[in-house]
Amino acid sequence: MERKRRTNLVHGGTRRSQWGEVSEAIYLTQGFVYDSAEAAEARFLKAEPGEFIYARYGNPTVAMFEERMAMLEGAEDGFACASGMAAVNGALTSMLRAGDHVVSARALFGSCLYVLEEVLTRYGVEVTFVDGTDLDQWRAALRPDTKAVFFESMANPTLELVDIAAVAELAHGVGAKVIVDNVFSTPVYSRAIAQGADLVVYSTTKHVDGQGRCLGGVILGPREHIRGVVEPYMKHTGGSMSPFNAWVMLKGLETLELRVRAQTEGAEAIATALSGHPALRRVIYPGLDSHPQHALAMRQLGAGGTMLALDLEGGKPAAFRFLNALQIVLISNNLGDARSIITHPATTTHQRLSPEIRAQLGIGDGLVRLSVGIEDPEDLVADLSAALDVALEAAA
Repeated sequence: MERKRRTNLVHGGTRRSQWGEVSEAIYLTQGFVYDSAEAAEARFLKAEPGEFIYARYGNPTVAMFEERMAMLEGAEDGFACASGMAAVNGALTSMLRAGDHVVSARALFGSCLYVLEEVLTRYGVEVTFVDGTDLDQWRAALRPDTKAVFFESMANPTLELVDIAAVAELAHGVGAKVIVDNVFSTPVYSRAIAQGADLVVYSTTKHVDGQGRCLGGVILGPREHIRGVVEPYMKHTGGSMSPFNAWVMLKGLETLELRVRAQTEGAEAIATALSGHPALRRVIYPGLDSHPQHALAMRQLGAGGTMLALDLEGGKPAAFRFLNALQIVLISNNLGDARSIITHPATTTHQRLSPEIRAQLGIGDGLVRLSVGIEDPEDLVADLSAALDVALEAAA
């Protein structure tokens, strides 16, 4: 019988020891013992699935997490990484070499931009940036020698969406692989592989852990690519996930869908309640009819998600007054947490970008990014509304 997603989030990929433990075991070991020298030789020549050599290459706890994430995403396989950025870097760098061409959306998290602008180009990879929402720009930038396209399915922090199916069709037309950073979309709402993505990357630090504890990432895709291209690069460059962090991620997966759906319910309530507040120029939330890509969000995800952005009148001074007046929502640069978290991208996550680039991306001085937690939505609306009132009064 084919199991439903919530069942797989609890039971998928479980490996039990001879002790029959209920909660997954943490195999905190660097290496593994062989019965003989011949057995060691045979395993190094060709390790079969479920056989392990060294923790950098694989580990039973990590393998459980990889299998469960692959089941969740609808991928054949996955490789768990030390962080979300290790996953982004690994997905790109493992398949590229000098002379290759990449097309990327410009609206990206600052560290992703660094990998594309600084790291890849340093080693001879040519990168072309486009407006991810403009299919004509994708079409014009793609070339016969384009090896990969990269984009965030929902951009950080402006919540612009890229049409995965449309871009994938264009990219596959020139033989390029489609790599999608799916953090804001979440694994709960994602159908990226079904919509044409070849590889999907997550910072599992975010919604998967969801409780502010551990760093992690994962690259998901076809087994041949994960084991033949990604794994050799990651195991030799040291970007694999620790067994303890994998165990924490497994615990996070058990409640992932319950948390994300509650967070989305809260985000919808907040976006609706705050729309039209006089302190705000706009509320940016894909679940609102006012979002320019609302129809795409509903078609691609089926929900508005857990994130929203508020653009305050009065720029940075108003934004800072608002942030400092909050009582429940925490100021932090993480997201996807059970706690509601807010940040000012222009001075934190995207501060390394020039003012001109930030303006081009729509990251103004009054923009704040809100990751909605699982607190009662009425309490969150009251806290945010009161803080907006403070910002408005101070500006008067």
